[in-house]
Amino acid sequence: MLKGLMKRGPRKVPRSDANEPVPSRPTASSVTVNHASRSAPAPTSYPPSTTSPVPSPSPSPPVQFEQLPLFRDVPAADRPSLFLRKLRICSIILDFSDSLKSLREKESKRQTLTELVDFVQSGSCGRLPDQVQEELVRMVSANIFRCLPPAAHENTGTVDLSADPEEEEPYLDPAWPHLQLVYELLLRYVVSPDTDTKVAKRYVDHSFVLRLLDLFDSEDPREREYLKTILHRIYGKFMVHRPFIRKAINNIFYRFIFETERHNGIGELLEILGSIINGFALPMKEEHKLFLVRALIPLHKPKSVGIYHQQLSYCITQFVEKDYKLADAVIRGLLKYWPVTNCQKEVLFITELEEVLEATQPAEFQKCMVPLFKQIARCLNSSHFQVAERALFLWNNDHIVSLIAQNRAVIFPIIFEALEKNIQSHWNQAVHGLTANVRKMFLDMDGELFEECQKQYMEKQAKAKELEVQRELAWRNLEAVIAAKDDNMVLVN
Repeated sequence: MLKGLMKRGPRKVPRSDANEPVPSRPTASSVTVNHASRSAPAPTSYPPSTTSPVPSPSPSPPVQFEQLPLFRDVPAADRPSLFLRKLRICSIILDFSDSLKSLREKESKRQTLTELVDFVQSGSCGRLPDQVQEELVRMVSANIFRCLPPAAHENTGTVDLSADPEEEEPYLDPAWPHLQLVYELLLRYVVSPDTDTKVAKRYVDHSFVLRLLDLFDSEDPREREYLKTILHRIYGKFMVHRPFIRKAINNIFYRFIFETERHNGIGELLEILGSIINGFALPMKEEHKLFLVRALIPLHKPKSVGIYHQQLSYCITQFVEKDYKLADAVIRGLLKYWPVTNCQKEVLFITELEEVLEATQPAEFQKCMVPLFKQIARCLNSSHFQVAERALFLWNNDHIVSLIAQNRAVIFPIIFEALEKNIQSHWNQAVHGLTANVRKMFLDMDGELFEECQKQYMEKQAKAKELEVQRELAWRNLEAVIAAKDDNMVLVN
């Protein structure tokens, strides 16, 4: 029995999970992919990835690549069949775990993939036959759909909550020389004007899209950049897939926010959504508003928000610019997830708040100004000088100052005490100077209201001192009573 178990060997478990695509419009000749536009996000746990041909751990006989002629050396009528044969050769998966293994075969496959990319990009192939399109998608699937390597915490079996995802080194796939060409071929196929979506959607279907989205959890930033570009093009060209893609991205966000808080591709997915949101028609559908409230705003909750905050802030601002009535919900959402002990995250929130307020109309501002400026007052008194300084910079924005001026009777009393405390006791000179400037701005804006607020503040301080005196007196009386009882106590042996 033991020998039988040993012969069977370990069993591989397939991984499959939902992930999503992106919008796109440009023509094949204008498509470019920037491979160095972003530093790699932190490694995270990988959801199951769809199965496809994966190199076997057991030794296998060397692969024999058939030598095929170049496209230019055969008649045009024979090129589709030659294209099909080259695709089948490229479906063979080579082992990149050993850099010295199958060197000739690796180079042969690389040259074949390069020729396929050039042939599709040139447009000389025209409309590809259905059989060729099916084989092309099958070859792409065989190469890119694979089990992603485990993240650091998966290797050790423990989760280090103190680890900074931004400082972890990304995993760079050694098979990238082939993967890049496969992604490039898929991109050229999707954006080609000769690709008929009515036919292509049979092969680039929901299952294919989900498997592409699964790959967004790859640690390799070059792969995520290609995925972002390709899925953006799929969203733009395959209109039938658009609702499905948006729903799938929703599901990825929900799992990230409420379950794992680990995913490498959140920033790229948000970049895609930024382009999608920009194209939303007005009046905005209820589906899109729910997406804002249930997915985008809660994305402020995870500790790793700093990695994707720029893209998230852009998406949030796009919603407010599209429909100004959403400003109240967005601002209250920010206040709900406002950080308490993370000062760097708090600075990001204030920066995003300023961008949202720039697109906020007076009517929406009035709905949320009281809780908003109570939070800003707390930021003004922060002992972390960057938080206090960033909050004071809000008064450099003309639109925000005009909103404050229109509602000064409500806002002045809320923040006046915070300003006075900064003037009297804040340790940082820069914060002290900025506070003095804001205080003078209020004085120039409405002198009478300023004096009234100052009077109320002085009365409040006087009452506080009086209460402190009464408290001290009560404690002294209590201590005197206890001391008198101690003196009158009789010790009995």
